[in-house]
Amino acid sequence: MAFFCPTNGVQHKGKDKTPPVMIVVCDNTDIAELFYRKISGEEILSNGNDDDEELNDDEEISSKKKKKKKKDKIVYGNGLLFPEMLSNSVNFSPTLRIDSKLLAQAESEDPNASKKDIANQLREVVATIGKIGKPGEQVRCVVSVQMLTEGWDANNVTQILGLRAFSSQLLCEQVVGRGLRRMDYTINSDGYFNPEYVDIYGVPFSVIPFRGRKSTAKAPEDRPLNHVRALEERQQYEIKFPIVEGYAFALKQNLISANVKGMEKLVVEPARNPTATFVKPQVYYEFGAPQGKNPFSYIEHDRSEYYENNHLQTIIFEISRRIVTDLTSSNGEQSLKFQLKSRQQLFPQVLKFVQEYVNTKIDFRGVDPREIGLEIYAEQIVERLMNAIEPDTSQGEPPLLPILNRYRQIGTTSEVNFKTVKRTVFTSRSHIDQVVCDTKSWEEITVLQLERAKEFVKCYVKNDHLEFTIPYEYLGASHAYVPDFIVKLIDNSSLILEIKGQEDDIDRAKYDAAKRWIRAINNWGKLGTWKFHVCHDPQSLFQELSLLLSNLKNEETK
Repeated sequence: MAFFCPTNGVQHKGKDKTPPVMIVVCDNTDIAELFYRKISGEEILSNGNDDDEELNDDEEISSKKKKKKKKDKIVYGNGLLFPEMLSNSVNFSPTLRIDSKLLAQAESEDPNASKKDIANQLREVVATIGKIGKPGEQVRCVVSVQMLTEGWDANNVTQILGLRAFSSQLLCEQVVGRGLRRMDYTINSDGYFNPEYVDIYGVPFSVIPFRGRKSTAKAPEDRPLNHVRALEERQQYEIKFPIVEGYAFALKQNLISANVKGMEKLVVEPARNPTATFVKPQVYYEFGAPQGKNPFSYIEHDRSEYYENNHLQTIIFEISRRIVTDLTSSNGEQSLKFQLKSRQQLFPQVLKFVQEYVNTKIDFRGVDPREIGLEIYAEQIVERLMNAIEPDTSQGEPPLLPILNRYRQIGTTSEVNFKTVKRTVFTSRSHIDQVVCDTKSWEEITVLQLERAKEFVKCYVKNDHLEFTIPYEYLGASHAYVPDFIVKLIDNSSLILEIKGQEDDIDRAKYDAAKRWIRAINNWGKLGTWKFHVCHDPQSLFQELSLLLSNLKNEETK
């Protein structure tokens, strides 16, 4: 039996304060009293009655005598089982006995408390075992007699000791069931809950199917969990955000716009998608290293024939056609005639955007520009421009608006409450008390920069268990982008902050989707102004925030 819990309930800041609990199930109250005394070190010494002491009331009842009963004396000592953890004292009672005999004999220092009230107080202690701030918070060992067989939902039972006969399967299942509630619901890197075990002694498993830990297997490391949660005393640092599932794209005059200049670039990667290869004809099996006796030479296979048969303008027209199809097919209620009319008006506008993007935003890395005709590049261009295209509000079109989750439209930092074994760093200007460190250093550096940037930052939160995501598509599949931080700036605007070192095309697709999210949310306007920023070096975050705010002030003065 292994108990991890500091002595006398002293806990480290930010650590999980729920101690493990052992249950001792006894056959009768006499055995329960004996084990309770041996484990807790607590003993009740009876003083009996003093017949010589009399109390006189009034003259009318002077002949009557009342005997004053002296209260039993409680003596504390060291128990025989983990005395530093399970021994009771005046101010610390980690071991609890609960049975019918104890409830009948219950006494209290409060002269106005009835036996029923005292019994209810004991039951409340049992019902709140493992709950922080409740009467049962300190309890680590429960000695009982048939009092915990059903209706008890403590989730921190790690040891069960049976000291009675178990004559039925139902009784076995009831007792064992006290240890089958999970303590932690954090999903691990494999997408599953970490296994949890309960040590059970004295309960016959011949009638209960079970799966235990292999006897040769090493027990999991029993290290304390970090309890990451929102603090009530930091309510002024609460951050709210919308939960977006899509976008409302409506056109009245079929006039669209796109800020191609502000889009992320697309990089053609011949290292991942080679433009040529070399093959060597073979007419027999060859083993080992290549030998010179094969008379055939290597022949280059490339895409020269594809380049000859396809012009760049043809590829651009095809990409434009696909974008127009996606724009017009999004509304299933449109008639065919209206769809054809829309395409006729939309195609020249889309073609202009595609041409500008190909000429200014694609890094061809020295290969033929007709490489963008490959599906992997064509699909990315379509998705990037679909994120950039929006109704032209300057011409009277309705703005792009978000479609919010119908059940939970607004998320908040006040709902964060989870446990983790990962390393954490504490905060002082965030609604959440700790930031989980998923990497070696950048979380610590980012938190340090945000904490010291008091003239730029009001508060911040790491996007961990917030359920804040941005929808986007990549190569035809729908995904959810999870940014790193949300920062509330000094001007009351909200900043989506991404910390990224090396980035690839899927990251740039996320950034374009985030910019579309920003435009839609700012058009919606119910949670203030939002911005998006990518920081490639957390050490320079302080300077980047300063520059970001100064640029925003300059834009407002123009």
